[in-house]
Amino acid sequence: MSQDFDFGEDNDDVIGRGTWIDKLALDVLKRKDNLKGDHPEIVRTESGLGASGFPHIGSFADASRAYAFKLAIEELDRKAEFLAFADDLDGLRKVPAGTPPELKEHLGKPVSMIPDPWGCHESYGQHMSSLLIESIEDAGIEFTPVSAYNIYKTGKMGPQVKKVLSKAKLAGQIIKDTTGQEKYLEVLPYHAVCEKCGKIYTTQAVSFDAKKDLVEYHCKGDEIRGKLLEGCGHHGFANINKAEGKLTWKVEFAARWELQQVDFEAFGKDIFESVTCNDEICKQIFDYEPPTHARYEMFLDKGGSKISKSAGNVFTPQTWYRYGSTQSLALLTYKRMAGSRTLAVDDIPVYMKEIDFLENVYFDKVKEGNQARKRKLNGLFEYCWHLNPPEKISIQVPYTLLVNLISVAPKTEAKRKDFLKSRLEEYGYLRDEASIKDIKDRIQYAENWVEDFKQLEEVTIKLDKQHKVAIKALIKALKSAETADDIQSAIFESARDNEVKPRDFFKILYNILLNTDRGPKLGPYVHTIGTKQTIKTLKKSLSEEIIANDLNSF
Repeated sequence: MSQDFDFGEDNDDVIGRGTWIDKLALDVLKRKDNLKGDHPEIVRTESGLGASGFPHIGSFADASRAYAFKLAIEELDRKAEFLAFADDLDGLRKVPAGTPPELKEHLGKPVSMIPDPWGCHESYGQHMSSLLIESIEDAGIEFTPVSAYNIYKTGKMGPQVKKVLSKAKLAGQIIKDTTGQEKYLEVLPYHAVCEKCGKIYTTQAVSFDAKKDLVEYHCKGDEIRGKLLEGCGHHGFANINKAEGKLTWKVEFAARWELQQVDFEAFGKDIFESVTCNDEICKQIFDYEPPTHARYEMFLDKGGSKISKSAGNVFTPQTWYRYGSTQSLALLTYKRMAGSRTLAVDDIPVYMKEIDFLENVYFDKVKEGNQARKRKLNGLFEYCWHLNPPEKISIQVPYTLLVNLISVAPKTEAKRKDFLKSRLEEYGYLRDEASIKDIKDRIQYAENWVEDFKQLEEVTIKLDKQHKVAIKALIKALKSAETADDIQSAIFESARDNEVKPRDFFKILYNILLNTDRGPKLGPYVHTIGTKQTIKTLKKSLSEEIIANDLNSF
C-alpha cells in the first residue's frame, strides 16, 4: 500500500522526526552555532510574500516550509521565529490577469503606492499580500509580518542601504561576477521612486551623498518585460531613510538578512543567480554569514509552465481550500523540496487520499514494517498538523465516494443530508455513535467539487487480459441487474467464471470506481449511483481499442 505514494527517499539516519525538514533544521543550527561575534539567540527563518499579484501555491509553499523549519528548530530546544516578508515596495511590472485594466496607468509604481482598485485596503500591494497572509493564517501558520515599505519608511533599512551605496563599486563588481550584469558598474544598485511621476523602475541612481543620506537620480525610463516604460525626465533626490526608494534585488536580500539576522531562507531555481549574488554581498559588504539555503523546484501547470502570477495561470491557496483540507495542502509542501511537480485542481483529491494513508500509518491501521520509514511517515503526518496531530483516527470516507453520492443525491439540503446519512450508515462509515457532523468538512469539499466540476476524473489502472475479460462480463451482467443483490452476485460470478479471484476483482473495482483499495459493499453502492454510470466508468477503464472493437455490442 505504501508504495502507491512517493514521499521521497528513505534514509536510516534518523534526526528529529525523521524527515528532510529535521535534517535541514540541524544544518541551520550548525551554521548558527558557528557564527562569530554577537548574534541573537533566536533562530529566524524567512520567506517572501509577493505583493504584485495574486498569491499562488508556490508563494504559500515558501511560507509553509519556512514555518516547518521554525517548528523543527523549536523541537531541537531552540527559540525560533518565522518572518513573512512582504515585498510591497516592488514596482508593478505588468497588469496581472484578473485585475482591473485601469492598473495599466500605474505600471512602474511601487505596489504600496497604488490605490486598491477593490477599495478594501490602503493600497494594491496591501490587498495582494493580505490574500497570502489570509491563506497562511487559515492554515494555522504563526508568523511575524514584515513590510518592505515600512522598514524603508521608518529608516530601519537605512544603515544597510548606506553600507551598500558606500561600497557601490564593490557591489557592482560582485553583481557582474555572479550574474554577468554590468549595469551596476555604471549606476547605483538602488531604485528611487520618482517624486514627479511616482515610478520606481524608470529611475537611474547616479550618486550618493553619505552625509545627507540622499541618492541623486534621473527618471530616464527602462525596459520592463520587453516593453519600454517611459520616464518623465525628472532629476531629483531620494532620502534612503524614507520609502523614497529601495535597493535592487541583487543586493536587497543580503541587506534584509543582515538587518533581521535571518538564519534560513529557501529559494526557487529561477532566482539562483540573485541568491548567489546576495550571498557574496553578505560576506563582502555586510561581513555576515549568509543564511542556510534550500533550493526548490517550481510547481508547474499540466502544460509544463511555471505557476505564477506573471504567467496568468495562478492556482491560489484559496482554490485548494475549497476542495481540500489545510493538511492536504501542507502535505504538498512538505513531501519533498527537490524536483518540479505538475499541479492542477484535480490533484487535490489525490493529496486528500495521501493524508488518509499517512493517518492510517500513524494510527497503525496500515502496518509499516520498516521502522525508519514509519518514523518518517509519522513525522510527515505530524508536520502536516503543525506538530499537533489528532488524538484519534478520523472517519475516512473516500473523496470519490462522496462526490458520486452527492452527484445522485436529492437537491434539497435536508433530503440530501438524510440521503448521505442513510447511505454512509449502510456502508459502515457512520457507526459507534459517529455523526454526519463528524465529516461535515469532507462533505463540503465534495459538494463544492460537484457544484464546480460535476465528477472526478476516472482513475487509470493497469489491467491484465483476464481482468479485462472479467470486467467485460460484468458490464454485460449489469445491463440486466435490477437489485443490489443482483449486482453483488454479478460481481462474484464475473470473477469466478473468468478465473479471477473475487478478492482481487473487488480490489480492482474499488480502484476503478472509488480510487481506493476498499470501500462500501459494492452491490448497494452501484445500485445507488446507477448501473449506467458504473458501466460508463468501467468502459473507460478498458483500453480504447477494446472499447472500440469489443464493447459496441453491449
